[in-house]
Amino acid sequence: MPLLVMKFGGTSVADLARIENAAKKVQAEVARGYDVIVIVSAMSGKTNELVGWVEGTSKLYDAREYDAVVASGENVTAGLMALRLQEMGVPARSWQGWQVPINTTSAHGAARFVSIPRENLDAKFAEGFKVAVVAGFQGISPEGRITTLGRGGSDTTAVAFAAAFGAERCDIYTDVDGVYTTDPRISPKARKLDRIAFEEMLELASLGAKVLQTRSVELAMRFKVRLRVVSSFEEVDENSGTLVCDEDEIMESKVVSGVAYSRDEAKMTLLKVEDRPGVAAAIFGSLADAGVNVDMIVQNISEQDDPSDKRAHTDMTFSLPTNQVERAKKAIEAASAAGKFAYSELVTDTEVAKVSVVGIGMRSQVGVAARMFAALAAENVNIKVITTSEIKISVLIDRKYMELAVQALHDTFELDKA
Repeated sequence: MPLLVMKFGGTSVADLARIENAAKKVQAEVARGYDVIVIVSAMSGKTNELVGWVEGTSKLYDAREYDAVVASGENVTAGLMALRLQEMGVPARSWQGWQVPINTTSAHGAARFVSIPRENLDAKFAEGFKVAVVAGFQGISPEGRITTLGRGGSDTTAVAFAAAFGAERCDIYTDVDGVYTTDPRISPKARKLDRIAFEEMLELASLGAKVLQTRSVELAMRFKVRLRVVSSFEEVDENSGTLVCDEDEIMESKVVSGVAYSRDEAKMTLLKVEDRPGVAAAIFGSLADAGVNVDMIVQNISEQDDPSDKRAHTDMTFSLPTNQVERAKKAIEAASAAGKFAYSELVTDTEVAKVSVVGIGMRSQVGVAARMFAALAAENVNIKVITTSEIKISVLIDRKYMELAVQALHDTFELDKA
């Protein structure tokens, strides 16, 4: 039998009525002749509740027990979904991560997949079961302990199963009906894309688009798993949603496919750092050791205030999430006090946002950056930092101009037109 993987997020299984709605979609695919692996998240809000219980019990909790508690939300959903399907006459069985087994590393709270053996599920399909309902977000460590994959891990679970079982497609059911050219809440002109390349989706996900978890797109691109993003709350047919696929499946791409943004960004600048080999490694190594997620980096020559000082100096600017600013400050101060590097001043700006344009068409088109910068200049939006890649241009701007910038870029590249 051909195989499909269907993943339902927390809002899609938020209560018994929504679980029944999701089960009907599974039943429809079984009626079309598919065997189905269903990956489920915890019911909406349940994971946060479980995390709260853990933190309320133990501030310095054991990560292994954290995983044991937090993974239980998906187990409940999987059992309820299997029961609902059985009531509808669909042969279904639920599976927890250890039962498959989903083999992962031992990094509790952020485990990564090692392998997903097929034998147990294949045996059940051979017995006549049509649906395997698997708890997402979890696995089992080499030590036999329950592990979790980090927030959004159910998306990654779904892609991993699609790759392991050679699924025809992996459908991600969520509360939106596809991937849009930008956030429709910011630009009413935002248009749903019929198809988007893996690389574009990976950039959009990493830049702030919340539709798919970044690791799931990385895995899909690596194993060429065709992803489809569809709504749990609408009727679905073969033309529904957005297909995330290989670039070869897209006949002709626009130069820019989407505009992404990240609101909670901060900018830090180290002034007058001694310009010598190894100083960048010392700075960013210290930040990495502290778990700070650095993004955009710019280095430039400092102004020379003291003519008698013949040493070369540089200014080092980088962006990071706003909730990591204090951690970054402590890491920099500690590394400087230890003599790893010196600087004259640390300047922090926590009122910035990142806006990016993404598109595989940039590879063969010139002038994209010029059009982007001209559009922002026309709206009197000043650019603080710029970074580029083969298919992306990102700028850091004042946060108060973020929505204006997104709308202006969406209009400039005519993303409302197919």
